[in-house]
Amino acid sequence: MEILAIIPARGGSKGIKKKNMALLNGQPLLKYTFDAARKSRFINKIILSTDDNDFAAYGADNGIEVCMRPSELAGDKTPMKDVIDHHLSELKQAGYEPDIFILLQPTSPLRTERHIDEALEALINDEEADAAVSVVDIPHEYLPMKIMKLKDDGSLIFYQDDGEKYTTRQELPHLYARNGAAIYAVYIKSYKETHSLYGTRCIPYIMNEEESVDIDTAYDLFIAECIMKWRRDPSG
Repeated sequence: MEILAIIPARGGSKGIKKKNMALLNGQPLLKYTFDAARKSRFINKIILSTDDNDFAAYGADNGIEVCMRPSELAGDKTPMKDVIDHHLSELKQAGYEPDIFILLQPTSPLRTERHIDEALEALINDEEADAAVSVVDIPHEYLPMKIMKLKDDGSLIFYQDDGEKYTTRQELPHLYARNGAAIYAVYIKSYKETHSLYGTRCIPYIMNEEESVDIDTAYDLFIAECIMKWRRDPSG
């Protein structure tokens, strides 16, 4: 089973300038994903997809194969599938065709090789699944049936028409949200047929809230660093 890891890291982030090189606990954000991918038992090849020369140099210094993407595939509204298609096409022309690719976004620094391997193993062992995505359980107070909205007259009503009937936590369903997502894994054959990261039967890989921090702002970096420090010394 040939498995390709794609690490996407464009240079034009808006929330944090050069976000993928932002320091977290003294190391660039990219380093955490590089290390997790390299330690995976399943990943055979890793590429860094970037338009940024600094990111490319850092990837090369860390022994990561760099695949530069054209500027037209580096905008903040560029669909990730266009980027993936570009690199899969280039790799195929070079004679490399994996069975599975896994997309590992650098904004999930608390995702480790254990998460990667567990998600890939679940996908490979499920004979009917063709994709897996990492998710986090949505806290009960944020479920659609608990959400309320303001009417024009300033009064509150339930966002979901039947929201009022859910009076206890036990009545509420378990719903999940992508946690970044930290992990997308899909069989190449299915991806080419559906052009979807979710294939035709996508299974969840559930991560906890602590592991699911997605870096978008300076506050997210602060939270991730606090979690890392707490892991090193839970006594505080």
